[in-house]
Amino acid sequence: KSTVRRHRRVSHFEVEFAVGFTLIELMIVVAIVAILAAIALPAYQTYTKKAKFTEVVSATGAFKTAVEVCAQKDGDMANCTTPGSNGIPLDVSGASGSFVDSVTIAAGAASGAVEITATGTTPPFENTENTYILGGVLTNGQVIWTNAASGSLCLTSGIC
Repeated sequence: KSTVRRHRRVSHFEVEFAVGFTLIELMIVVAIVAILAAIALPAYQTYTKKAKFTEVVSATGAFKTAVEVCAQKDGDMANCTTPGSNGIPLDVSGASGSFVDSVTIAAGAASGAVEITATGTTPPFENTENTYILGGVLTNGQVIWTNAASGSLCLTSGIC
């Protein structure tokens, strides 16, 4: 007797392959996607709010420049808080299609200080996060700008 085995020829019709994914594999993928979406969605919403709020922050640019020029010209900032005089722009109220509701300028709490307040529209910003306040003080011939932590509501939500 021979130890050689004879192999039976298998036709391609007799062999069946499992095609596709099992139910548990699909459920695992769905669970992973759901977890990633739950983490990513709030981060994305904060990111888009920050991007929109940059328009509010940049709206203070013309006021900052005007105050700096006025302070350099006059040597102090006493005359640099009145909108419409000494090159200071008039207060701004929101334009359609803009995220800026208003930009105003006033004397700051400290002597000789200037405060620029920009407010974002609601929506997309909540009333608890839509205010950006810059304080300017003339120091050694240079205006030093700081974000006023006491009144800038955007700081608490982290969008400015």
